[in-house]
Amino acid sequence: MKQTVDLKQYPLDQPESDAYVALVDQARADLARDGMFNLPGFLTDQARLNCVERLLPRFSSDAFRHARSHNIYFRKDVKDLPHDHPALVERETVNSTLCADQLEDTALNDLYTWPPFAAFLAAVMGKPALYPMADPLARLNAMAYGDGEALNWHFDRAEFTTTLLLQSPDAGGEFEYAHDLRSDTDPNYQGVADLLADKLPRQIAHLTAGTLNVFRGKNTAHRVTPSLGHNPRIIAVFSYFDVPGVVFSAKEQLGFYGRTA
Repeated sequence: MKQTVDLKQYPLDQPESDAYVALVDQARADLARDGMFNLPGFLTDQARLNCVERLLPRFSSDAFRHARSHNIYFRKDVKDLPHDHPALVERETVNSTLCADQLEDTALNDLYTWPPFAAFLAAVMGKPALYPMADPLARLNAMAYGDGEALNWHFDRAEFTTTLLLQSPDAGGEFEYAHDLRSDTDPNYQGVADLLADKLPRQIAHLTAGTLNVFRGKNTAHRVTPSLGHNPRIIAVFSYFDVPGVVFSAKEQLGFYGRTA
């Protein structure tokens, strides 16, 4: 794994070391303060370039082009909101997606199934353990955003999201978010409407290629602005849960990937 992860800077293979404890403590502090933590240079340059070289032709020939108009909730109907409420305005998300069964021969799969990686994430999140998703399509994804393509405003369903930026676009592709825009007890529909109308400030996470980002997006609205230029924004998404055996429904698989497992 030392050829894939910068283990000198991020010693995930040495959980008893002082450096590991310090890394976990810093990640926890960042997560508590910002709702995310970033580990720049987590992926070695060589591993990153190898991944991009391997994935680019697959995006051209094998990927599912995911294009849909959606509101921030990814639901047509939201209790207590009329259909014309400004919090339900729809915008388009477009990307090309490769599924886990198309990534089995990559360093991304090696990292995803490496037990110390999940153990590190569990330590930061304060959980006894985290388990790889059982879904053969959704457990690990790679997504490319070409010129003009974007991931639009949404809230995550999962407690946290783990991503690895493999390639930045020529321009654009900025990760924007509104920290704790809602809570478990207050949906803050007016605040959501104001954000979508560009009446609220948002924060920007300036991520560089090779950065591991772990983000709490359940109550923090976020998006990725349109990528611009010839080089697409390429990102890997790792899905872990605190219970084993999690899978998407066939309907969800079909919606996200254009096929079922």
